[in-house]
Amino acid sequence: MLGAALLHAGWNALAKRGGDPVLFLWCVGGLATALYCPVGLWVLAQRGLPLAAVPFVVATVVLHSLYFFTLGRAYRAGDFSLVYPVARGLGVALVPMLALALFEERLSPLGATGVGLVAAGIFSLHWRPGAWTRAALLASGTGWAIATGVLIASYSLVDKAGVARLHPIPYIWLMEAGAVILLTPVALARRGAIGHEWRDNWRTITLAAVMSPTGYLLVLFAFQLSKTAYVVAAREMSIVLSAIIGSVWLGEGSLGRRLLGSAVVLAGVACVALAR
Repeated sequence: MLGAALLHAGWNALAKRGGDPVLFLWCVGGLATALYCPVGLWVLAQRGLPLAAVPFVVATVVLHSLYFFTLGRAYRAGDFSLVYPVARGLGVALVPMLALALFEERLSPLGATGVGLVAAGIFSLHWRPGAWTRAALLASGTGWAIATGVLIASYSLVDKAGVARLHPIPYIWLMEAGAVILLTPVALARRGAIGHEWRDNWRTITLAAVMSPTGYLLVLFAFQLSKTAYVVAAREMSIVLSAIIGSVWLGEGSLGRRLLGSAVVLAGVACVALAR
């Protein structure tokens, strides 16, 4: 999970630096699909595709395509050190809430405290007069980050069940391929910009295409070894990394305040993990 956290914060920072983050992520997904194709097909040939896994593959394809779109829109509008903690922290906080609704898993007092800390950290990161109006949320990318967090919680629960039925390597390959196909109409709507994005950023796209599926592959293997909340929460150590990367490397400033807000979000994530 330490490796997954580093890889995840890294490729997200590269996406933020892209000229058009949505197109950047689409290119990353297409290249990652090609890179994982041989091993994905080989494992499928060896193990087959169980019918029980198909609904989860379809669900994760839809959720991840929406996730890549909302994430790209969030990075286009907002600072990395603000968008990333909101999306990731909210995703973790919503997992036990969705688990309560779907599986009747009750929140412990510590878990409820964790959810509250995540909310407080998100609020502190974005606190300023008028920051929570609809127009401000969209302009800052926060609204898109919140939508991304909802999708993160949703696909985390789906993927936990999915990798119990299908090996993680073909699972992530099918997810990447399906998400790219679903996002292709969005990319083709800005066809002229695709070539420009590739020419300007092909090196970082290639690097992200290796980092993104590899990091999530580590998560999927961890899903086979531990509880969903533990895995999701442990990876969110990247939240603090995002504050440092965004404020220092991307030059977004306000390191102290954003680091403090991210630390509060991470403390909430830890509480959620310990409660489960």
